[in-house]
Amino acid sequence: MTARVSLQVLAVAALLASSASSQPVSRDDEHHDAIKMVSVSGSGVDLLNAAVVHSEQATSTGKIQHSTEIVNLTGDLTGKVLYHVTSTFDFVHNTLVNTGDQVYSGTVAGSAPVLIHDDQFRFEANLATGRERGQVYLFDHIAGPKVRCKLDVVGTGLNADGNPTFDYTGECTFRGQ
Repeated sequence: MTARVSLQVLAVAALLASSASSQPVSRDDEHHDAIKMVSVSGSGVDLLNAAVVHSEQATSTGKIQHSTEIVNLTGDLTGKVLYHVTSTFDFVHNTLVNTGDQVYSGTVAGSAPVLIHDDQFRFEANLATGRERGQVYLFDHIAGPKVRCKLDVVGTGLNADGNPTFDYTGECTFRGQ
């Protein structure tokens, strides 16, 4: 009788195990996807005077320039951005639009070091007034804590070396904390 009970227990256990393994695994568990949102702010400087210009192409209203630049960030995001930028200058309308790819390496609100990619950023400048605005979408996690940041950027002028300066504000979301 003991052997029969043991076989029945094993059969039930096997049946439960097979039905459990066919169940979808939920990632909404509060321990796996805990979310912490943090407001962030700070400033930065684009080291334009050290830019590496890879190419320039004339257009009917200006030029398109491909370059690599480094941006230093301070404040809640402390680190550097390697910025591979396509700059579209329109001298007829006095505009500049920057797009491309960038990777941030540093800390976010005192976190461990992170590495995050952004290929959606867009900066616009009025060449006549100097007014600059833009958005940054550091969403593609590469390394470190899982964090995503959306930042709004406003130009604040030029520093003594002629490099553009700016302030940023935004929100960063940590997952799995």
